[in-house]
Amino acid sequence: MQTDIKKATTILTAGKTILYPTDTIWGIGCDATNETAVEKIFDIKNRPKEKSLIVLVDSIEMLKKYIAITKETEALISSFELPTTVIYSNPKGLAPNVINADNTIAIRIVNHDFCRQLIRQFGNPVVSTSANVSGEKNPVSFEDISVTIKKKVDFIVDKKYDTSVYKFPSKLIKISADNSIQYLR
Repeated sequence: MQTDIKKATTILTAGKTILYPTDTIWGIGCDATNETAVEKIFDIKNRPKEKSLIVLVDSIEMLKKYIAITKETEALISSFELPTTVIYSNPKGLAPNVINADNTIAIRIVNHDFCRQLIRQFGNPVVSTSANVSGEKNPVSFEDISVTIKKKVDFIVDKKYDTSVYKFPSKLIKISADNSIQYLR
């Protein structure tokens, strides 16, 4: 595993893209703090720039570097049993083109061994968007990913690290200032 993590980290550090397994479906990723790398993701997916991307972090500690959260919010996100992406307001330190026009960002604390170790070793959050051309069906397995996507990324993580049992996009919620939850997906 360490060989693929080291290779992927080198690619991410160079501002390039990876195809990798997450705690949900396969993702196309890059350094979420690198504007040029994020631009490559939009190009690979043929995705409109107005559509937001998800960012993965390895821990609450990493999340706190980019988002101000209350103790109540921290307790809430610590209680999630299934992969859940949360929309937060007023992010900082991320590439401007990964932040939505309304100054929000969708972030998930990943619960997948390979993915968590990759992000931890890399030291920055990683973009995670489904490994498909925008508007096409989400790939459930590595074999479902189109050849077009596989050819456009700079590095493909070995499919043997795809250990997720949750083969759907994550739940998506928005937490308001009063800690009320709005379920979006």
